[in-house]
This record gives sequence, structure tokens and C-alpha cells, in this order.
Amino acid sequence: MAERMLTRRELAVGVALMFCWMAGTTAAQQPATGQPDWTQPMTPWGEPDLRGTWPLNHLIGTPFQRPERFGDRRVLTDEEFAAAQKSAEERNARFQSGAIPQADAGQATRLTSLMIDPPNGRFPELTDRGKELYDQMRGSYKPGQTVFDSPEDFDSWDRCITRGLPVSMLPRNYNNGIRIMQFPGYVVILLEMAHEARIIPTGGRPPLGTSIRQYMGESRGRWEGNTLVVETTNFNGKTAMTNLGVPGSPALTPSSPNLRFTERFTRTAEDTIDYSMTVEDPEVLAPGKWSAAFPLKLDNKYRMYEYACHEGNTAIRNYIETSRFERAQKK
Repeated sequence: MAERMLTRRELAVGVALMFCWMAGTTAAQQPATGQPDWTQPMTPWGEPDLRGTWPLNHLIGTPFQRPERFGDRRVLTDEEFAAAQKSAEERNARFQSGAIPQADAGQATRLTSLMIDPPNGRFPELTDRGKELYDQMRGSYKPGQTVFDSPEDFDSWDRCITRGLPVSMLPRNYNNGIRIMQFPGYVVILLEMAHEARIIPTGGRPPLGTSIRQYMGESRGRWEGNTLVVETTNFNGKTAMTNLGVPGSPALTPSSPNLRFTERFTRTAEDTIDYSMTVEDPEVLAPGKWSAAFPLKLDNKYRMYEYACHEGNTAIRNYIETSRFERAQKK
């Protein structure tokens, strides 16, 4: 199926959006005041202002799936929250001292999980078709089946192509930067991991035809009051719905070309956006959808750097050569 390249117009819009974001507004660049009379800042052209950098570092200590001991409970008790804070502080201290070569453990939150639906915060089971797709697309990751014979035996993230959606909008242990830029008729979401720029028309552009399928799908946005609603379809089914890069996530989970991804962005304070996502893919999931919700926190001091994958992606070649050698020794 066809893969669409960005048009010159879209590239020009992206550049314009970047200058627009850099100019910013005073309201978008100020720290949270905590005043109860806070009002939604607006862009010069009259849309709710979501511009700024909203990294996900504060969420990496909150698991994607809810630990089973919490059941349907979404919020930690005071005692549990204090213990989570202590654990995060101790882990960050070890990281900063160089004792552990891992990323920042983030901050403690009151959330028991990022997932809110199903009510138990646990990832849905796969359908029979979902299991078939797993075997086809991810089977080489199963214990005892580490057979790598071509680049297609690897996830798109392993191959330095893309993380895809929805996983690109979830926290991971590093490269958590998300920058939102706006321009009349467009929103751009720039993702530090992995070099993605989501160009989202908000002016009522009709959806693409079903023959055009892309790794990141095709997004259309609209404003419902102060909430930006983004619906993404037209996926190519070649990316993982989840992967182990997200703390507390299940292992690689396949997706189908019929996946529908719906997001909501509502700014509720100077430094906070309430963000939610719903993923629908009945071909893969039983039941057919799941949802997550969490706050985005403004941090315009966060510096986003170019994401450059490993030169030549030699890890892929090394895995294939090693796998072939091991199989040859068994003959």
C-alpha cells in the first residue's frame, strides 16, 4: 500500500509552526501561579493555547498497567504515595551518583497506572487474530524462538523507523520530550523519540482514502470548547501497539491497519494539560479497546535534541548473523 510523503505545503507549515512556537506567548512561558482564577490562554488567532514543551519524565515512575494488588483503584493512599515518593527519591539518588546506569526514575504520582480502561487497568487479552499477528510479527521475541533472519523479524523501533502510535505518546526511560506548536489551521506535535513530527490539520480537512496507509497514520484535529480532539486512522499495521520501552507495559503487541487512535488535550492550569487516549482495534483486542489518562506538565527549560539512531543500525545485522550461525551449529 502507498506510503505518503509530506508535501511542500505541509513542510512549509511545519517551519512556520516552529517560528510561531518560538515566538510563543507570555502566558505560555510563565510558571504555574496556582491562582484559582486561572483562565485558558488563547493564541493570537483565538484558539486555546497549548504551546510549549511537555516532557513525560514525571510519569516514568507510574506503571502503564496497574499492578493487580490495586484492583480497580486508580489513586494511591497517602501511605502508598509516601512510599512511592521515597522509592523514586532513592532511585534518583543512585542514578545521579552513577551507581546504576539507568535513566531517571521520575517523580511519584498519585496514579496507580496510566491505564484507566478496562477498569482494572490491565491490558486486554488478544483475539485469535491478534495472536496470529503476534506470531507473524513478533514471534521471534518469544523465549526459545529467537530466530532473526531478515529486518522484518524486528520491530519498527528496533529498525530505527518509528515507534508508531499510540506508543509514541507514552512515557519511556529516556527522550521524553513532547513539544506542541500551533498555527492557524494546524497543530504540530514534535516527539523527541524518535524524530517524529505529527502535523495535524484542524480546519476540517476530509480524511484520506483508505488506500493510503502510514506508520503514524493520518491525524485530523478539531476543537470541542477548550479541548483539542485528535483522531488518527489510516495506519499500516506495521508498528507495535505497545512495547517494553514503556515502564510497566506488556511486551510487544501487534496492531492492525484498522486501529483508531483518539486523543484529548485540555489545558487545566498554566502548567498542566489533562491528556487522554483511547485505542480501538477489535481485530486485535478482546474487548476491542483500552484507554489511558495522565497529566502533561509544562517545562520549557527541557531541551530536546536530535534523535539519531545507531550508525548503520549494525545491531540488526549482528542479530541476524548470530542467529544464522547458531542455527548452522545445530545442524
